[in-house]
Amino acid sequence: MNDQKPNHAVSLRDFLSTSTKFAASAAALGTLPVERFAHGASPGDTIKVALVGAGGRGTGAADQAMQAGADVKLVAVADVHQDRMDRSLASLKKHKDQLSVKEEHKLLSFDAYKQAIAQADVVILATPPGFRHMMFEEAVRQGKHVFMEKPVAVDGPGVRKVLAAAEEAKKKNLKVAVGLQRHHQPNYQESMKRLHGGEIGDIIAMRCYWNTSPGGPKMTREACAKLLGRAPTEMEYQLRNWYMFAWLCGDHIVEQHIHNLDVINWVKQGFPVSCSGIGGRAYLSEPDHGEIFDHHTVEYVYADGSRMYSQCRQIPKCKGEVYEAVQGTKGSWVAERNVFAIRDLKQEVTWRYQAKEGEANDGHRLEHIPFFDAIRHNKPHNEAERGAKSTLTAIMGRMATYGGQPVTWEEALNS
Repeated sequence: MNDQKPNHAVSLRDFLSTSTKFAASAAALGTLPVERFAHGASPGDTIKVALVGAGGRGTGAADQAMQAGADVKLVAVADVHQDRMDRSLASLKKHKDQLSVKEEHKLLSFDAYKQAIAQADVVILATPPGFRHMMFEEAVRQGKHVFMEKPVAVDGPGVRKVLAAAEEAKKKNLKVAVGLQRHHQPNYQESMKRLHGGEIGDIIAMRCYWNTSPGGPKMTREACAKLLGRAPTEMEYQLRNWYMFAWLCGDHIVEQHIHNLDVINWVKQGFPVSCSGIGGRAYLSEPDHGEIFDHHTVEYVYADGSRMYSQCRQIPKCKGEVYEAVQGTKGSWVAERNVFAIRDLKQEVTWRYQAKEGEANDGHRLEHIPFFDAIRHNKPHNEAERGAKSTLTAIMGRMATYGGQPVTWEEALNS
């Protein structure tokens, strides 16, 4: 049994120094022989899965992965929090015939992800996104298929590493899925067919919003000390509150609003060339409120001159808005709550999405089906590049709101 405990004396500086060694250059990705790489599993073969990051989203992804077929078995879990690992495994006991995690594969340390990846055919990466790029690099180096949650990085250097690893994954015939689940929802898929087919004409303007109440994990230092039975180190405190620190989550424009930005990129079949914006902290002011902004407003410009107007806000007692809208020369489209509709220039509804009987629109579950099907039948499936570029779209917006200056795509990527 591996009962290794986290090193509570590890400092942020020491950890980042060590992590840099783990995530060396993209050239190191090719150090394993090509014979080692996964080329698909025959139908009926067991597909072994490792979960790296056993929080709420990681547990949910593991649950949904096992729903993708009885041949999917969870064999290893890695985290740095014992209580979260215990809670995750308890939640997953409903998959009693697919939960096959031995005691020695319940891995608890900062570099446990490498050991977990080695046990599996597929790895689920669901730690705070600040670690995503180095864990994706390691999974590709070991020749494993990857499901990684969005965002895939928190800054330009991280995006560059993901893009390099994505190319290496293609060479090794690895399947990569990214948790931008709207791409797998029938309501969005049908909408895109119509938009790309010219149903609303040339697209001239877009809007998207993720305005909600405050979100993300929050734990005061006092609560953290009560949980641990002692004062937390700064690393432990920030990991418990990862959503409140830009180096771990990228700010909520990157961690959450990426979904809406990704949809508009899908509409445009491209990515913005520049942006400018404003943002700040109107509500977040307490000592345990971290460093992120609570509101961002960004105007993005695409190569054809069309513009996307983007808002995300996490302030209590304000109007909630989470949707995307597009204006074309012949009409408009909106995706708001459960209403997906196209209207003509007179605002008459010309199409409304109607789910077929028994049809599901749970993107979190649906995104695993083509991923595991590609593994079983050796089909192409690599969402990493798109995920990285939509992540960069959000990052450049944050850079514009933090810095108060326009930011180009190249500046964000090469920052």
